Amino acid sequence: MTESTLLLIEVGALLLGLGMLARLANRLGISPIPLYLAAGLACGDGGFVPLTASTEFFETGSEIGVILLLGMLGLEYTATELVTSLRQSRTAGLIDAALNALPGAAFALLMGWGPIAAVAVAGITWVSSSGVIAKVLRDLKRLGNRETPTILSILVIEDLAMAFYLPILSALVLGAGIVAGATALVVAVAVVLVILYLALRHGRVISAIFAPNHPESLLLGVLGLTMLVAGLAQQVNVSAAVGAFLVGIALSGQVAKNAQQVLSPLRDLFAAVFFVFFGLVTNPADIVPVIVPAAVLALVTMATKVYTGYRAAAAAGFGVPARWRTGFTLTPRGEFSIVIAGLAVSAGLEPQLAPLATAYVLITVLAGPLLARLPEALWFRRMLRRRATGTAGAVIAR
Repeated sequence: MTESTLLLIEVGALLLGLGMLARLANRLGISPIPLYLAAGLACGDGGFVPLTASTEFFETGSEIGVILLLGMLGLEYTATELVTSLRQSRTAGLIDAALNALPGAAFALLMGWGPIAAVAVAGITWVSSSGVIAKVLRDLKRLGNRETPTILSILVIEDLAMAFYLPILSALVLGAGIVAGATALVVAVAVVLVILYLALRHGRVISAIFAPNHPESLLLGVLGLTMLVAGLAQQVNVSAAVGAFLVGIALSGQVAKNAQQVLSPLRDLFAAVFFVFFGLVTNPADIVPVIVPAAVLALVTMATKVYTGYRAAAAAGFGVPARWRTGFTLTPRGEFSIVIAGLAVSAGLEPQLAPLATAYVLITVLAGPLLARLPEALWFRRMLRRRATGTAGAVIAR
């Protein structure tokens, strides 16, 4: 059997299986993300049926999946909405960094891994997964919720902060000089500012490039521009997700509306591939020795992330249910955490950092979509009503 034939068989069989899992998730009324991850674990290194020919396909597809998830998310919002949300969430972004990065740094120091590893683990626990959260928001039909712009603004602040964080971390782990680190940082910041300027000031001009009523050219053009900008951004250590999101923001009017329709099937396909690849690159045997410390770290930082979202939604004037939805939705960590861990390990830092980061991310990615559904549970709503009634009674009594 040739390699190309084996590739087709592996990809076809796995996609067929994912289709069945998606149908099962729909029947059960849950997000398919945990099932996709389980499928990846079963077919990865150390799994029941390890894939041999299609790993590179899923790796490339996973990168496209993140780009499409964030690009499509950007199409939902205008540049004005983005700027307003960023201004309103500046304080929330600072609180988010403090509450979620510091526990990771403290954990690394307690483990005796040293200050540079502490900087790396701080980034792993700080940044939520834009790809997972975008999928959760769509699955739960919350893209139109009032609190969703607050969630997105926190994600964008985190992703933009990575433009500063990654060059600094790279300089630290590689032992680069101050000049090299500063140069990388300046280039990254300049690229972010240029993309923001083009998105906010010249969005109409960019939209005019495309023909909204010609599906084929619109599909190819928007997908090509999104991937091009994402790739250029990543080349200078800026998140590809940020570049894709800002392309979506830049497009407006009928172009944005029709682009959502033609790109939706591709997004669904590659989003599934993204989550499967996450499981494929994880050997279940590597997780066992670090599962307890990873679980402890996950519990602490999921709690701090819930508090971050709850406080941000409260500051924006939303009610208690929306505050809980915001907090629970922000809990998953993902693509950035793995990138940071890979960067640290490749430079020869603590070898346990990679399996710990993988276990940590898997725990949060599995728990996150389930936690996001809690505010919709009948028992949770009843609990909130009882608390609200009790608070009101206490106020009257005073």
